Amino acid sequence: MFNFEGKVGLITGGSRGIGRAIAIRLAEYGSDVVVNYVRHKRDAVDTAVEVEKFGRKCLLVKANVAKGSDVENMFEAIATEYGRLDILVSNAASGVLKPALDLTERHWDWAMDINARALLSLVQKGLSLMERGSRVMAVSSLGSVRAIENYTTVGASKAALESLVRHLAVELGPKGINVNTISAGAVDTDALKHFPNRDEILSTAMRRTPLGRLTTPADVADVALFLCSNLSTMIQGQVITVDGGYAIRG
Repeated sequence: MFNFEGKVGLITGGSRGIGRAIAIRLAEYGSDVVVNYVRHKRDAVDTAVEVEKFGRKCLLVKANVAKGSDVENMFEAIATEYGRLDILVSNAASGVLKPALDLTERHWDWAMDINARALLSLVQKGLSLMERGSRVMAVSSLGSVRAIENYTTVGASKAALESLVRHLAVELGPKGINVNTISAGAVDTDALKHFPNRDEILSTAMRRTPLGRLTTPADVADVALFLCSNLSTMIQGQVITVDGGYAIRG
């Protein structure tokens, strides 16, 4: 069930945090991977080293997933290197952390393009490399359904992302392709360091999580692994929340 020998997985934003954990977990179970990054080349190289420890190939591709030309070039590289794509993980994310009334049109478009529209571009460009049994996953957050301080653009774009997943699930289902969302709780990654109230977020999450600890990138990667397996064949268009029960506390 968890033997992905011969498969190829693309993880956008795969150089750090959750993306890195997913890339390494897929390699651990036999998949070759493509790690997409924009700025953090050294981190991407470090991720490739970890992937290759499992005897798997790792293609590094620098591309801004918000730019159509970059996405097109990335899939040309994947087609040349592997000639197929079995797993697509839309994980790259960005956004401006400001109160809603301080946001500009540029802030809004930036978050929407990277966090939501990118998934559509990735699927449109990558579909020709995918066959029945392929998997598409988007990484979201609890901010898609909750109001979080200074999280307006990211939260709104994640909500749009989850809606897009449902629509893609309907269209790709007849092709035998599963499309789902993984929504992560409070995960202490580099992205969280940009929050001015980071310590408060983490302490609150710790206190309110029934399982008594924070969610880790490895926890999210484990769920991604499950969604890539044959055990998840009948899971389609769903949001799988990985947060130790934090969200159920209201």
